[in-house]
Amino acid sequence: MKKLHGVHLAHHKNTENSASVPLPLPKLVRIPMSMHIGAPCTPLVKPRDTVLVGQKIGDTDAFMAVPIHSGVSGKVKAVSTYRMSNGRTCPMVEIETDGEQTVSPDVCPPAVTDKESFLKAVRESGLVGMGGASFPTHVKLNPKQTVDTLVINAAECEPYITSDYRQMIEAPDEVLDGVRQVLHWLQIPKAVIGIETNKPEAIRILTEKTKSEPEIQIFSLPTTYPQGAEKVLIYHTLGRTVMEGQLPADQGVIVMNVSSVAFLSRYLKTGMPMVQRMVTVDGDAVGKPCNVMVPMGTPVQDVLDFAQCDMERAKKVLYGGPMMGNCIADLSQPVLKNTNAVMAFSKKWAHLPKQTNCIHCGRCTNACPLGLSAKEIVQAYQDGNVDLLKELNADLCMSCGTCSFVCPAKRPLAPSIALAKIMMKNGGKK
Repeated sequence: MKKLHGVHLAHHKNTENSASVPLPLPKLVRIPMSMHIGAPCTPLVKPRDTVLVGQKIGDTDAFMAVPIHSGVSGKVKAVSTYRMSNGRTCPMVEIETDGEQTVSPDVCPPAVTDKESFLKAVRESGLVGMGGASFPTHVKLNPKQTVDTLVINAAECEPYITSDYRQMIEAPDEVLDGVRQVLHWLQIPKAVIGIETNKPEAIRILTEKTKSEPEIQIFSLPTTYPQGAEKVLIYHTLGRTVMEGQLPADQGVIVMNVSSVAFLSRYLKTGMPMVQRMVTVDGDAVGKPCNVMVPMGTPVQDVLDFAQCDMERAKKVLYGGPMMGNCIADLSQPVLKNTNAVMAFSKKWAHLPKQTNCIHCGRCTNACPLGLSAKEIVQAYQDGNVDLLKELNADLCMSCGTCSFVCPAKRPLAPSIALAKIMMKNGGKK
């Protein structure tokens, strides 16, 4: 089978042998009421209320949304306003921790007897895609189309990040139990777990544990970026193409992140909702790269302090990895459900290279997994030509950044295409 294009990156998996450790309890957590792609939740608590670990503190009746829970016990200091990455705002519950970590009496394993109760439990857990998309999992697991394969994204193709890898190494049984639960309750006949070949120990462990389960296949993937992109992953594991305008379910597939299915296993056993996650902390300004378990809402500054980050050297701090990560302007910003990593880089990594004129070399098109012509899309954006942007399929761009990475002229192609997609949605307005 022909492989889709991509790029070979330096892996920098400095923390692959760093077992996860708990973060010391922060004094204050700031929990936004929107950590999913749908409508924000409404706070269920008010200032001076006492909250407990696992307590639901926000919810909404909106379809594309999940409840928000507290990962700490303490008192509500304030209900303030949080500005999200898209520029919009939502309520945010600020909690001063009491150090007790008293668990809410509402935390108990859910009663699951059929598909309907399973999906209800998934929603109540607060689970969203932990690979970065923040798509509500209960919605993803209930497509109208018939699904024949569950694909588990364990590629973790971004440089530096190892939180998914550590999940597979430290608790592989959670991963496999989560897979089995989804297969059972949704009546999906088989699962494929896609892992890049630069993670041989994870491949070995999961292959050994599934040797008597033919319905679960471990698939070794080439170590090319962006191997973990949904369409790329589906094509390389199953040979199926998700066409323009289609969802994975239209090709009979549901894709879940490996840490998501592991969390699902824990929740069904314990009833503890999504209140913390493993975060990789790395970058050349970080003194002690590590994988750390972090309560939701913990300020990024606390995470960096724990990892002995040299704040004098840190000139760029990111949510996520260097290819698709988002810059953090304020280190009081919280760790969110989709925060799989925090990166801190010094000036030599943070500066923007000097741009030169396009030399029409075609490297951006050759590197793009979807074969998009980045230079033409950017030119159409600069010309304000929405019709041409549609012809060039600009809305298919995954924002993986491969075009920017390979461009010898150092042009900001991927950010420009992101702006082009916004312009298309706005009917031509930049």
